[in-house]
Amino acid sequence: MQAAFNATYLALAAPSPRDTTALRRRLLRLSVRLWWHPYWQTASSVPAARCELRRLARAWEAVRTA
Repeated sequence: MQAAFNATYLALAAPSPRDTTALRRRLLRLSVRLWWHPYWQTASSVPAARCELRRLARAWEAVRTA
């Protein structure tokens, strides 16, 4: 889910993106799903865990595209 969020964010940040409305809606939907995921109820340090999730998703995407 975080990887999909990152990909959508990058697509929206690209110069002259197509269908910005759909990208914004997708980004919002993914944001809500990430924010309210049940895992965050059990995480000991939510801000640190969210940061680590973003870092891992970026690293996974870099490995996948290499």
